Amino acid sequence: MASIDLDKVLDKAWADKSLPEVLDAPVSALKGISDRGGELLQQAVGVKTVRDLAELKYARWAQALAALETRTD
Repeated sequence: MASIDLDKVLDKAWADKSLPEVLDAPVSALKGISDRGGELLQQAVGVKTVRDLAELKYARWAQALAALETRTD
């Protein structure tokens, strides 16, 4: 299982929260995603929370395609 540096991926306000709290947080809890960006994600693909983003089929498809590329290099 890969480890992740939460300070690098979470907004400072969310850095000390539990994993369940982070997963249920708005996507703006992730560094680089503004409140407006979160609103746009919700409008475009129905993503409201970090968990929604993780479960988004389009994100999974993109990850699978990227994984295929690394296997063919």
